[in-house]
Amino acid sequence: MSHADFVHLRVHSAYSLSEGAIKNKQLVDLCRRNHMPAVAVTDTGNLFGAMEFSGLAKDAGIQPIIGCQLSLARADHAQPSARNLRKPDPDRIVLLAQTEAGYANLMKLSTKAYLEPPPGEVAQVQWADLEACNEGLICLTGGPSGPIARLLIDGQMEAARQQLEALARIFPGRLYVELQRHGWTSEAKSEPGLLDLAYELNLPLVATNDCYFPDEDMYEAHDALL
Repeated sequence: MSHADFVHLRVHSAYSLSEGAIKNKQLVDLCRRNHMPAVAVTDTGNLFGAMEFSGLAKDAGIQPIIGCQLSLARADHAQPSARNLRKPDPDRIVLLAQTEAGYANLMKLSTKAYLEPPPGEVAQVQWADLEACNEGLICLTGGPSGPIARLLIDGQMEAARQQLEALARIFPGRLYVELQRHGWTSEAKSEPGLLDLAYELNLPLVATNDCYFPDEDMYEAHDALL
């Protein structure tokens, strides 16, 4: 059987609470129907469906890739002041387990994201957490919602380069500059800079779609409700 040329590396299942609507069995059926030999589930902040998904995928002859979309605290923001007590929203990255050690580290990071931030803050990990728990993990830079794209959109090319270099040090040979094309302004604004930095630093590129629903009609219904 011929395989599809594209494999999804950023899929939110129904375990991405209040976000995704793809059930694990449904995802596996979609992959079989579209001749995809592998697929990654990268639920937001959790690994609740990882074991169920892995079993279903293996039984269907599909390579399961376990991952997670994590919120990453900004390394470049100023401390809150009396005037502005609110911290900026964290960036987002995607981590994929490459080995058993990577899966263990992914569990550690997901747990840290919920247990260590102060009450009331978004579940998130720190850069130091990535440095401590990076073994066996592949990192995608987060597309337009990642730290590099955000800095590029803000016109901070040098800061974007420095943070990309920092990620490359944390994930040597395991960092991919992530591009997305959903038609968003943020994607169009950040893509040229992401490409320039990837070529300059000799980093590989990966294209992803941020999947939440199993078919186009559900996206249209979701957009109509917003």
